[in-house]
Amino acid sequence: MSKTPSLFLPNGFTTAGISCGIKSRASARDLALFHSSAPCVAAGVFTTNAVCGAPVQVSRSRLPSDQVRAVIINAGNANACTGDEGLENARTMTAALAEQIGCAPEAVLVCSTGVIGVPLPIEKVQAGIPKLVAEQGDSSVHVQQVAEAMMTTDTHPKIVSRRVDLETGSVTITGVCKGAAMIAPNMATMLAVIMTDVELTEAQAEELLPTAVNSSFNCISVEGHTSTSDSVLLMANGKADVRLADRGDVAQFQAALSAVCAELAQKIVRDAEGAEHFITVDVEGARSYEDAEKIARTVADDVLVKTAITGNDPNWGRIVSACGRTGCVDSEADVSLAINNQAVFKQGKPVDFNETTVSNAMKTGEVVIDITLKYGGGRWRIWTCDLTTEYVRLNSEYTT
Repeated sequence: MSKTPSLFLPNGFTTAGISCGIKSRASARDLALFHSSAPCVAAGVFTTNAVCGAPVQVSRSRLPSDQVRAVIINAGNANACTGDEGLENARTMTAALAEQIGCAPEAVLVCSTGVIGVPLPIEKVQAGIPKLVAEQGDSSVHVQQVAEAMMTTDTHPKIVSRRVDLETGSVTITGVCKGAAMIAPNMATMLAVIMTDVELTEAQAEELLPTAVNSSFNCISVEGHTSTSDSVLLMANGKADVRLADRGDVAQFQAALSAVCAELAQKIVRDAEGAEHFITVDVEGARSYEDAEKIARTVADDVLVKTAITGNDPNWGRIVSACGRTGCVDSEADVSLAINNQAVFKQGKPVDFNETTVSNAMKTGEVVIDITLKYGGGRWRIWTCDLTTEYVRLNSEYTT
């Protein structure tokens, strides 16, 4: 498997990103298309929030499938909490695109992202769809444009392309995502479309995608808020004429798919609104994976931990305290802690360390928190960021 910084699409896929006037800045791209020339086997993983957007409800009802041809996405309006009108608008988007590309409306999936509770200006979307279809292509520019059209508060597009050499031939995976805030497992205000030209069965897609999501998009957090719109969609059109012939191929493709999702997930955290530090929280030695995950998430979402890291303050007491309130730790004597490979707390006792040295290491913007327990084999990793005044400013002004 090789990795290249260039952007490319799997065989048979085209994309487009245009402006149709949903975003307040008229020239900003806000309508995106992912299109396959052949029917795709498709699967999806969606928000766990009971309050979910109309596009989530529509797309969820159409998956899994072996007939998906396209995904249409608008940015600037989440089409969430918009009642029956929202559902009708989501279906109208898919029907309008289906008419343009010559397929059934049920073969089109839909996503929306942006402000909640505002009716979608469906007439602008309908007017933009013919131009969207006309401008699709398979160049790196088209990939860049479709990623831009998905963005809301993102500062840059997020794209990962990889080629994978299997025993039966080479295939391509390209993933595009958006997200910068309202990020918390399980998933967040994030959308991702992952395209591949490998041939999959519905059963394979339904197993491969959740496995990849669980070790990537479900392992990121910015502020602990699970969104109404989260969607990760996998489309496999088989145009490479390569099947996953045996368990080895399945495992190799799973590893590549998971790696693409993990890289996209980390791009979201690194672009978190106002963030200055990228934080990795590693927990090992818990009684179970569930306990390790609970500890990692609690530390990652703790406001006091986040603000200490903003100030480059190796305040280990906040981290140990966060571990203790999970109910997964019996005593501080069972906890050891290191920050950027510097031990600061070991089996219930502080370690003598140079605070200035650790603080300076934190100033690089990369912080690794290693939490070691002594109960068992449970381990988990979560990626998160710090909490800055800029984050507060951006989110206090979001709708005003």
